[in-house]
Amino acid sequence: MLDKVIEIGILFDFYGSLLTEKQQEAIQLYYYQDLSLSEIAERLEISRQGVYDHLHRGEEALRDYEVKLGLIQRYNLLKKELEDLEKAINDYKIENKVKNNLIQRVEKIKKHL
Repeated sequence: MLDKVIEIGILFDFYGSLLTEKQQEAIQLYYYQDLSLSEIAERLEISRQGVYDHLHRGEEALRDYEVKLGLIQRYNLLKKELEDLEKAINDYKIENKVKNNLIQRVEKIKKHL
C-alpha cells in the first residue's frame, strides 16, 4: 500500500491540477489526510461509491497522463544526468574556481526541477 501512496503522491504532484475538482479533493483527502471513504463521503456530501469512483478515475487519469506525457520519467532522467554531471565535475582535475562555478550552475538547475 505504501508503494501506491508514494506513486499516487508523485503523480498527483505532477498532474493533479489536470484532474476534476472532485477527483483532486478525493485524492487529497484519501492519500494526504488519510481519511476513510466514509469520512470523505461525509465531507463531500456524496456516497462512498461516489468517493470510490472519483478516486479510481482520478488514479487512472494520473497514470494515463504519465503514459502520454512522461513528465516524471523525463524529470528522473534529467535528475540522474545532473547527478552524473556533478560527479564528473568533481572527479575532473580542474581549477577549484572553475569547478565551483560549474557545481553552482548544476545546483541552480536542480533547484528548478
